[in-house]
Amino acid sequence: MSGGIDSSVAAALLKKQGFDIFGVFIKFWAPPGKKSEKWNKCCSPSAEQQARQTARAINIPFYSLDLKKEFKREVVDYFLSEYKTGRTPNPCVVCNKKIKFGLLLRKACSLGADCLATGHYARKLELRDKTEKTAYRLLRAKDKSKDQSYFLWQLSQFQLKKVLFPVGELTKKKVKELAKKLALPALTAPESQEICFIQTSLSGFFKKYLSSKPGKIIDARGKIIGQHNGLCFYTIGQRKGIGLAGGPWYVKEKDKKRNILIVSRQKKDLMKNSLLVENVNWISGRTPDKPIKAGIKIRYSPLSKPTIAQIIPIKGKKAKILLKKPLMAPAPGQSAVFYSKDEVLGGGIISYN
Repeated sequence: MSGGIDSSVAAALLKKQGFDIFGVFIKFWAPPGKKSEKWNKCCSPSAEQQARQTARAINIPFYSLDLKKEFKREVVDYFLSEYKTGRTPNPCVVCNKKIKFGLLLRKACSLGADCLATGHYARKLELRDKTEKTAYRLLRAKDKSKDQSYFLWQLSQFQLKKVLFPVGELTKKKVKELAKKLALPALTAPESQEICFIQTSLSGFFKKYLSSKPGKIIDARGKIIGQHNGLCFYTIGQRKGIGLAGGPWYVKEKDKKRNILIVSRQKKDLMKNSLLVENVNWISGRTPDKPIKAGIKIRYSPLSKPTIAQIIPIKGKKAKILLKKPLMAPAPGQSAVFYSKDEVLGGGIISYN
């Protein structure tokens, strides 16, 4: 329970349905600083107070769990190390796998829970075959504008078995109506879609935690046209903040070995017809034995349609993706998520190709 409207309504719905539940608030790491700045956006004292008030309102036990060290190690350190190597990671994907549906799930089970419920906008489907063996599928939320399935592609069959998504079948409008009807304290809670542990700006965070070295900016033909402030401050496809005249300029590539930023005026130079992905996870637990056709998303954009592609599994948890239409600026480190209509088949981390 984050104190927000989605997890609060999820808890209230389960209580109303007769589940024996307890609420858990997680304390994440935040950069040390002034008292007014040092709180992680997801778990400030006001958020904890609101979560406690919600638990009290629906009459359930409430626990506060300090996972600052684990969050720093598994999420923040990963985030920084990826940017240090020139990649563009998605910390929410890692947090879901390692913290919320990893460590928190294990902690909840140790406290006697059978399942872990969250306020994620996603759905799961339980199927049984002729031998009564159960399989779990991850589906997009009913409210496509709020769908969060993109961030859940690393879940396993065991995790899906233990997870409930009470608001996945509801629209955001309906969730707000329920919060109002139930007089939940979270009704006025603000929504945040930013990186929770970054208080000011991404560049400010990097200046504090990463050493950066200025270097040359060259165009696609190799001509030196400027100087960058450090490769970690730039993302593939970035247009603003490069500091070059005569634009628009787009970040085409980051050459880590030579500490060179490569840019282009032409969007076509950033288009890719194929991708290589690594650390592939198939939610079914089974790697396809032949190429499959699926939709691909390389960024979190709930209402955008996946790009049709052929996925060719490769040994070592890798896959080659051949795109029907080219995609602009796929960045190494980003998640490429595989869809079949509303079902999330899995995904992988975009690698250099």
